[in-house]
Amino acid sequence: MLEDERLGLIRKDVTEIVTDEELAQLLREKKHPKAYIGFEPSGLMHIGQVINALKVKEMNRGGIDFTILLADWHAKINDKFGGDIESIRECGDYLKHCFIALGVDPEKTKFIYASEIVDRARYWETMLQISKASSLSRIRRAMTILGRDEEEAELDFSKLVYPPMQVADIFELSVDIAYGGIDQRHAHMLARDAAEKLGWNKPVAMHSWLIPSLSGSGRMGAAEKKMSKSDPKSGIAVHDDPDRIAEKISSAFCPSNETEDNPVLTIAERLILPSRGRFSLLRAKNYGGDLHFAAYGELRDAYSAGKIHPKDLKNNITRELAEMLAPVREHFDKNPKPLARIMELLSI
Repeated sequence: MLEDERLGLIRKDVTEIVTDEELAQLLREKKHPKAYIGFEPSGLMHIGQVINALKVKEMNRGGIDFTILLADWHAKINDKFGGDIESIRECGDYLKHCFIALGVDPEKTKFIYASEIVDRARYWETMLQISKASSLSRIRRAMTILGRDEEEAELDFSKLVYPPMQVADIFELSVDIAYGGIDQRHAHMLARDAAEKLGWNKPVAMHSWLIPSLSGSGRMGAAEKKMSKSDPKSGIAVHDDPDRIAEKISSAFCPSNETEDNPVLTIAERLILPSRGRFSLLRAKNYGGDLHFAAYGELRDAYSAGKIHPKDLKNNITRELAEMLAPVREHFDKNPKPLARIMELLSI
């Protein structure tokens, strides 16, 4: 793959790179840079995380050696599954199955648990160095990575350990690129700041947009606004069947002509169009006939102008998602135990 093609593939559909110049230099200097993304095993995988799976696949094709960290200790700190580490690890196994079902190649991507690296004395030395290089106010600002605000941190001191642990993961894994949703920005900037102060290799930070809650609870920026594993009603699980997808989309916030903070349109913008390269809106001729969009701007403008009814948009988003997620349903039809176990743990 030519250098420009490789860089274009890795940059594709990423909302922010800190910095783009550092990424280009990294790719010139290393044939196989190392990247990682961390996930708390905390519940059902939703379609927002499909964005991350697609990016991992693209970066693999661009020659990036990728690690998916199943952050079991972090989930324990964040009180997931009541802090029961065995349940958390069972959820981690389920997440691994989800990624593989979405096409992430386990031969090209490492899956490791945080518990595999925290046993090393060097890890805790790294975490202490990061903590000493970071102000308390900076750590508190990074609390949003837990889906919590600064005030909640007062309730449990262990929550303050979480941000420097996440930063320690980056250095313990010796990654060149820290990738995640835009909600991980505080932690990645904390890592870059600590690296500069300590004279360590500064990771490139790459961020993708999130998909907001289907309830349309306002502009993104706060953790409670995004599609959440902890609230099944806020989002669509990657293995939901077509009827369940239709049920959730039909009740989603989607006001006529409004394009700002419209979660149904956002699914087209951030998931369907980037992954499929087009969005087809199929409808009867007496309602305007079929429309085909190659770019989100075209779809946004048509919806804003009232050329698309919310029901038609919802019906077609449902169809596109159901088709896109078919391989995940097929995977769990063949491997039912991990999904059955997580549903049992979540009492669903």
